[in-house]
Amino acid sequence: MAEPENPTNTDPEDAKAEEPKASTPAAESPQTKEPAVSQAEAPPKTSGAKKAPKQKKEQSAPAAATDVEKPKIVKAKGSKNVHSGIAHVLSTFNNTIVTITDMKGNVIGWSSAGKVGFKGSRKSTAYAAQMVAQDASRQAMGHGLKEVEVLVKGPGAGRESAVRALQAIGLDLTVIRDVTPVPHNGCRPPKQRRV
Repeated sequence: MAEPENPTNTDPEDAKAEEPKASTPAAESPQTKEPAVSQAEAPPKTSGAKKAPKQKKEQSAPAAATDVEKPKIVKAKGSKNVHSGIAHVLSTFNNTIVTITDMKGNVIGWSSAGKVGFKGSRKSTAYAAQMVAQDASRQAMGHGLKEVEVLVKGPGAGRESAVRALQAIGLDLTVIRDVTPVPHNGCRPPKQRRV
């Protein structure tokens, strides 16, 4: 054991000679040279080939994005550059629907929990109502909407969270009104459930 330690420690030339030898067998073998060279050559070619189409796609993507945005504004016909509007929040036990209109009642943007991607009992949650309000307000803000009256209707869990989401996204809320319809003993109620 003392003999192997002494030559490596005492003779730095031997250690230097061994280090290149360790690296040279891998480099000298023809099998390792060819894959290493082919791998080294292949990535630049493929990466160069990949970069060129990506740049083309990126250049075409902004043009496509602007093309996509322009039709949205054209589809809105008479409701371009709307600065103030009304947000109708319908919150039931099963769903939340937010519709944003201009002051005349023409729809600028709308969304519902099902449209956002929630299914079943998750549609009636407060989080779903928050996502719905954000989606509808983004559509409306694309038309220049800045301030909103909020009309809340229904007894659901998403009433408050939808209003808070409208405020958080950057719209100015001028009025918040509850317009839930209340009967004055008009229609006969359905017979009571037996559980």
